[in-house]
Amino acid sequence: MSSSTDKTFNPQTLLKSQTIIYVGIGWCVFALIFFLLFSTKPTDADYPLWYSLGTYIFETVPFLVAALLCYRNWNSPQIASGRNVWLGIGSGMFCFFLANILFGWWELYFGLDPEVSPADFFYLAFYVTVGWGMFLAVLPRRLNLVLWQWVVVGCIAVLGIALAILITFGAPAEIIEEVAAGAEAAAPVLPGWVVATENFLVNFAAPVNLFYIIGDVILLIIAATLLLAFWGGRFSQSWRMIAAATLALYIADMGFKYQYAYLPDYESGSILDIFFIFSGVLFAIGTVMEYDISSSRPARGGSSRRRRTRGSSAS
Repeated sequence: MSSSTDKTFNPQTLLKSQTIIYVGIGWCVFALIFFLLFSTKPTDADYPLWYSLGTYIFETVPFLVAALLCYRNWNSPQIASGRNVWLGIGSGMFCFFLANILFGWWELYFGLDPEVSPADFFYLAFYVTVGWGMFLAVLPRRLNLVLWQWVVVGCIAVLGIALAILITFGAPAEIIEEVAAGAEAAAPVLPGWVVATENFLVNFAAPVNLFYIIGDVILLIIAATLLLAFWGGRFSQSWRMIAAATLALYIADMGFKYQYAYLPDYESGSILDIFFIFSGVLFAIGTVMEYDISSSRPARGGSSRRRRTRGSSAS
């Protein structure tokens, strides 16, 4: 008779997960080659439409895949870190997927400034739901971190806040005015509802950007804390991937803010956008690792039931 461990641990499932990991790595490699070959453009020219669409596809697909994998974790009763953790993270991945579609529609179809758009509603939801999921992963754990680990978390927090403030608020006034003037001069003829929406949303540009700064730093701190809390444990590999995904997201966001603030002719699709792709792929890989490790655990209570059955038979 096969044990409960044999029933739970399915090598075919592991093979499928390894395939997902290899495909994710290959996706990153092809995306990097694509960006290195085609991301350079003349100063006064725009990216061709095929390139911009390609960057959005490379960025968006990993987050959809990560969302589906997170929902698989949520549906698994054996998931170790808690089902609601992956419900939160998976909801965030799906929000990012929707936001990227709206962002591309706003930028490529209408040719509007990407600083603020209807996509920001879903980007903001991404930060809230992913932060909630990661917080639930930290909450039940005793954070018995030693002094050097708290020092590492503190240094990450200070450096993350300082870099975000420097990039966001450090641009000279003349550069900001030049960016605004260039965006206004390049505005195409648009439907009335689009113009009204743009005029309404621009009023929220400052608080939205401030929220992104706070959200990036909070996710970075939670990821660092999770990484140290799981350090050396059985589930450390999956949370290392989640922490790396959060760091990649922080780098991508800071790169976007820097280029938008300091480059008057900024257009999404630069080489730093590759970190958005890395982030989505790393979230997916971390999710797969968590599922495999959790699925390989013996079912709870199985051995105790067998012991009770044997004991009653003996009596």
